[in-house]
Amino acid sequence: MSKNLLLWIVIGMTMMSIFNMFNGPAGKTQPMSYTSFIDKVDNGLVDDVTIQDKKAIGHFRDASGNITSFKLELPNDPTLVQRLIDHKVEVKASHQEESLLITILISWFPMLLLIGVWIFFMRQMQGGGKGGAMGFGKSKAKLLTEHKDRVTFEDVAGCDEAKQEVTEVIEFLRDPTKFTRLGGKIPKGILLVGPPGTGKTLLGRAIAGEAEVPFFSISGSDFVEMFVGVGASRVRDMFEQAKKHAPCIIFVDEIDAMGRHRGAGVGGGNDEREQTLNQMLVEMDGFEANEGVILVAATNRPDVLDPALLRPGRFDRQVVVGNPDMGGRVEILKVHMKKVPLSSDVDVKALARGTPGFSGADLANLVNEAALSAARNNRDKVTNQDFEESKDKVMMGAERRSMAMTDEEKALTAYHEAGHALVGIHSPKHDPLHKVTIIPRGRALGVTMNLPERDRLSQSRIELESRLASLFGGRMAEELVFGKENITTGAGHDIQQATKIAKAMVTEYGFSDRLGPLRFSENEEEVFLGRSVTQSKHVSDATSLIIDEEVRAFIEIAEEKARFILTEHRDELEIIAQGLLEYETLSGKEVRLLLRGEKITRKDDSGTFSKEDVTDDKDDTHVVMDEDEAHDKHVADKGTGQES
Repeated sequence: MSKNLLLWIVIGMTMMSIFNMFNGPAGKTQPMSYTSFIDKVDNGLVDDVTIQDKKAIGHFRDASGNITSFKLELPNDPTLVQRLIDHKVEVKASHQEESLLITILISWFPMLLLIGVWIFFMRQMQGGGKGGAMGFGKSKAKLLTEHKDRVTFEDVAGCDEAKQEVTEVIEFLRDPTKFTRLGGKIPKGILLVGPPGTGKTLLGRAIAGEAEVPFFSISGSDFVEMFVGVGASRVRDMFEQAKKHAPCIIFVDEIDAMGRHRGAGVGGGNDEREQTLNQMLVEMDGFEANEGVILVAATNRPDVLDPALLRPGRFDRQVVVGNPDMGGRVEILKVHMKKVPLSSDVDVKALARGTPGFSGADLANLVNEAALSAARNNRDKVTNQDFEESKDKVMMGAERRSMAMTDEEKALTAYHEAGHALVGIHSPKHDPLHKVTIIPRGRALGVTMNLPERDRLSQSRIELESRLASLFGGRMAEELVFGKENITTGAGHDIQQATKIAKAMVTEYGFSDRLGPLRFSENEEEVFLGRSVTQSKHVSDATSLIIDEEVRAFIEIAEEKARFILTEHRDELEIIAQGLLEYETLSGKEVRLLLRGEKITRKDDSGTFSKEDVTDDKDDTHVVMDEDEAHDKHVADKGTGQES
């Protein structure tokens, strides 16, 4: 705006100069003194004079008879006019008039200023949308044609099935006859569904990089505005642009911002978001067909989308982009390690085994944290030690060695974590111990981490019961060693996780003998004043009482199992606790060495392990963390009914 204003000022000044140049007197004008002027008047040499305020211009004849223009400044002489008339000089009078451009500028400047301010604020309200203040209904979709920072399918790993689905659409756009010769029709919409960080938006960028057709990109929140009807107008404009460039692809990121279930919000059918959704439904599959326009959308909340948006004919395909498995994690790590100089001791497969449950974004963050760790330590390459430190930091939080803990608190934490580890070791089908530490991390004073032997899709009842027992191992160890009156609040997170698992066993998995294989957690989510409210329905008061009793029964059984194991193996509890007090951090292999009566050998006393010490020799793994406080997304796997 400042550049445009400066340009117009320069243009105006140039035009004023030109106008004044042509508006002035023509020819060469000779300055003259007042004495010379009076002398020439008395001699009859002056032909005419034009008086403008205190200035005079005119023409006189020289000795040769040539006529010359003159100008001069007039003093206050009241007899001048009469003298000119007496000598028969033609006298004219005129007033100095301002330039036309200056007059217009002065009179119109306030109005132009108000118009400019109004346009500025309207553009600000609309986010600088295309078309200025009058472009409310114009689409904000960006046509991607540049090749800067181009992303291709080579940059996307760990979701081969999803890549195959979208690759087929791109091939359809390039060569439709390959598919239409058998009567097939091009899909109208593809919905990418998956948890956050799995690469849905990255896959959309890869489609733009691979497609040889126009690609429009827009966010779901760009449709919804404060005025009713603006979003619907933008949807219409977006599809009109797409039809002009057909065949083409439209990518809508976070479509749940405008595609939520109708009737769930405040405002009824006149709500701006619902009007926008209605227009989207009509454009995708309405009275007029949109041939050659494919809509690709991404969301991590498919449960809140309107059913009319998900039906065949609109979104014909729902492509699930989930967390990668062992092979997918290896490929993703290789993609992110391309720009990182690696040491020879880095084992990508071992690192992938130690990061189960990680999404693509988590793995990218892991590699970045390892590179930052190597830079902090002034290394030329990223080593395996950097990856192990970054993995622990991402999964368990940063170490807080500066936290001052008394000897009593450190001993209590050591026995608490030793109880978790020991109960897990002696519980049937429990995940093998990976690492236990009493170094404060994040908001936790200690962490016990377990790794299953393979990627897991489900869990058995005995595995869940063992999991419950290990969760109460820390609390039972505190009670056994320090007395019931000295137990602390450190088991608060353990109790929360155990209650969640036990309730899922009763209400979802049908593990209760009294209730049988029935589901009692059919929750219906409703939106009230912008907040999601979950309400359980079809459960009577009597059934709710039985559910509470069964949940308590599973918890009490887990407590008894943990108490029995710790009482029977009290000597092993002491061994693990003393080892933690001495070394602060023990790997699963080191715990097994201590229980066999062997000594621990380390490269140094700083708590840094070799690769063999840190990583268990297991196959595909899935992290199940057993700690007082940690990131919920890495707490347990899908089989426990918790977030991975």
